[in-house]
Amino acid sequence: MGTDERAVAGWIERVRLLPSGIELEAKLDSGAENSSLHVERQRFFRRDGERWVRFTVEGESGRRVAFERKLVRKAAIRRHSGRSDVRPVVSLAICLGSVAKRVEVNLVDRSGFDYPLLIGRSFLAGAYLVDTSAGMLQPLDCPDEVAP
Repeated sequence: MGTDERAVAGWIERVRLLPSGIELEAKLDSGAENSSLHVERQRFFRRDGERWVRFTVEGESGRRVAFERKLVRKAAIRRHSGRSDVRPVVSLAICLGSVAKRVEVNLVDRSGFDYPLLIGRSFLAGAYLVDTSAGMLQPLDCPDEVAP
């Protein structure tokens, strides 16, 4: 067995959305393929013939940031109840520890959950192992730039 270059993260970690700098607590979920973000005031519009979405995210400090992102696709997300929701999916840059990646994130009302962001395998793969018995293992040390 070879050495594993992945860092260990807890099941709850603080993350930063880039380039806004807004910080959130996130639940790491290796059972989810993609990430899900709690958003407010979601509005769809067209720009240069393409579909976009405008939404607001509230950080831990209470600061609200408005985002505008091109709609990547709409995804049918199967809920625990067995029903599916159709959610908009955008590309966002997320930083956890010293790893920053641009990943697909579906936008949803997560107000009934403890954490506004769920980080899925598309972010975790190749970067982190998740220790389900620990939390807040990774101090934020975000790079200045994220690859497109």
